[in-house]
Amino acid sequence: MNASPDILQQLKALPDLQPARALRDTGIAAVMLMDAQIDHTTGLLMLREHKGRLPLWCHPLVKEDLTTGNPLFNVLEYYCGVDWNSLALQQPFHIPKLHQLMFEAIPLISNAPPYSPHRDRPQAGDNIGLRVVDESTGKTLFYAPGLGQMEPHVWAAMQKADCVLVDGTLWTDHEMIDLGASKKTSRGMGHMPQTGPDGMIEWLDKLPSHIRKILIHINNTNPILNENGPERQMLTAHGIEVAYDGMVINL
Repeated sequence: MNASPDILQQLKALPDLQPARALRDTGIAAVMLMDAQIDHTTGLLMLREHKGRLPLWCHPLVKEDLTTGNPLFNVLEYYCGVDWNSLALQQPFHIPKLHQLMFEAIPLISNAPPYSPHRDRPQAGDNIGLRVVDESTGKTLFYAPGLGQMEPHVWAAMQKADCVLVDGTLWTDHEMIDLGASKKTSRGMGHMPQTGPDGMIEWLDKLPSHIRKILIHINNTNPILNENGPERQMLTAHGIEVAYDGMVINL
């Protein structure tokens, strides 16, 4: 899910992703993109020497952005190429080699990247969350690194999950402005802040107690990265975890 700039380090750190069955082998069955943001797609260039065309799933609006404003798909055609599979919204599907998993793309309101014609004009499909169901156990994961607004269908998907991995980008709505790092609010960039009215903590508190709640996609300005800080202590008091590199989640 997504291909961040540090994907090579991720591959080195996780033995399951390097089975070493042949030269330049990986355990990657496919890549699925939630959006066309640069921090979620730059890692595709690191996979350019993939043997055969790279199996990739994304919504047509994301493909459009990655062949025009940021033409990664075009560049990859000079290397391994891309075997593109179109993601339809709210329709369960399977991926070859991952037969036991069922996926469903959930449309989210967030924001498209600056190089997209949809910037500041959200279109259904330019940002998605993902439901992943292990059909052998019935256990369900909900994944949404970019979530700017809670909608009824998103909330319903979260309530049905055993674990939610959700947008933890910024602590407050004006965090980047207060630090002089940006002129935009958290919501203006397409991310619900953790605190404040209608913030992520307020919503996560409403989930049933058996659902595991984990924040992901955390900006380097976010004080929750300080494990001994009051913000992290507040999250712990609310039963909310913070993701870390190499984290393994058992459902």
